[in-house]
Amino acid sequence: QVQLVESGGGLVQPGGSLRLSCAASGSILSRDVMAWYRQAPGKQREMVATVTSVGGTNYANFVKGRFTISRDNGKNTIALQMNNLNPEDTAVYYCNAKSWLYDSWGQGTQVTVSS
Repeated sequence: QVQLVESGGGLVQPGGSLRLSCAASGSILSRDVMAWYRQAPGKQREMVATVTSVGGTNYANFVKGRFTISRDNGKNTIALQMNNLNPEDTAVYYCNAKSWLYDSWGQGTQVTVSS
């Protein structure tokens, strides 16, 4: 099993930036995909960005050009740099790690974009 712990959420004004981090521990496989998802109140959870073990990335259209996902395999961490945030980005952000052996989620971190 893999345990994931997110950090870095908070309150930010529109146009501001935040950096989320996710630390993974446990039986981590070298070949897995890690990702950030988010869930706003009353909405379904949606994919924000994914990163493979070799650094391949994929982004949802609504964050392209604003968010950047990165991965440090040596430290078993991923990060999400979020720039030019707007109120529609307000949500709980979840870290996910998926492989043939596991599909693990963190507890989530709240991001609120408001003036």
